[in-house]
Amino acid sequence: MTDNVIKVLIVDDSGFMRMVLKDIIEKQPDMKVIGIAKTGLEGVEKAIELKPDVITMDVEMPELNGLEAVKLIMKKAPTPIIMVSSLTSKDSEITIEALENGAVDFIQKPAGSVSFTFRNVADELLEKIRNASKIDPKNLIRRTVPIKKPKVNLSIRGQKIVLIASSTGGPRSLDTVIPNLPKGINVPVVVVQHMPPGFTKSLANRLDKISELAVKEAEDNEELKPDTVYIAPGSYHLGLKVQGSKVYTYLDSSDKINNVRPAADFTFDKAADIYKSNIVAAVLTGMGKDGAKGAFKIKHYGGKIIAESKETCVVYGMPKAVVEEGYADFVLPNYEIAEKIVELL
Repeated sequence: MTDNVIKVLIVDDSGFMRMVLKDIIEKQPDMKVIGIAKTGLEGVEKAIELKPDVITMDVEMPELNGLEAVKLIMKKAPTPIIMVSSLTSKDSEITIEALENGAVDFIQKPAGSVSFTFRNVADELLEKIRNASKIDPKNLIRRTVPIKKPKVNLSIRGQKIVLIASSTGGPRSLDTVIPNLPKGINVPVVVVQHMPPGFTKSLANRLDKISELAVKEAEDNEELKPDTVYIAPGSYHLGLKVQGSKVYTYLDSSDKINNVRPAADFTFDKAADIYKSNIVAAVLTGMGKDGAKGAFKIKHYGGKIIAESKETCVVYGMPKAVVEEGYADFVLPNYEIAEKIVELL
């Protein structure tokens, strides 16, 4: 086996899914299935023994579910893991938690978890395996850093907004930033995380449980309220518009931008037209360049841009694009971003 072949471990309790995944992966000249596990526990053992480059991980399994397996692998043998999730709300909740605990990405099984239509998402799976294989396992280890929760000393005046963009590795960074924004910042927060429908709702629900601010999935034509975090829903760009003296959301299903929808560039662009210099935007971990064009427009109007630093990014792509273009006012690890946001407000 040559060095540039990606070694994959498949962990799934369905014999049919194991066969389909193995068939898709083995057809690739640059990939090789080096092991198959039927339970989460067996998956952990084989991850330690076989040292794969990438693991595909089922969510619901006997003995140990996907989330528990992810936590153990991150402790014992950190490896990029792609969750293979069904569309159920329970699966999407576990998937979000797995992403917060070190899994790097996920793929959705098409409707009907054992289905030949899984081959329809084969290209997406293969692209995610190739991307995951480039991630340094050291970046998956979560550092426990004591975070100073910022205090809000003054009432924040004027119409301001916080914008956050994230992609691969985003749920983990959001899990550090959002819960550390204190109640009383008195501004709305809008988050664009690249994710399909259903999963953005689970992400919002999960963050809402652990945050002082209210967190929800954004709806169409909703007035932006202070001390509330709005997550752009999967499959829609999230726009902002002025009606009277208030700002409202709107959902837009026009073409993908940067190959994604929701796209941060779309939201940043609309927000910059309304809020001008009264924007604090943070671009967190993720592949590609989404957010860089929007950051340029925010900078043009005098807003402030924070980029997550390489040390806490799972993928230093989106923040790197912002830094290299010279748009970042601050480059910080994710555990210092909430404090800086409050300071800038």
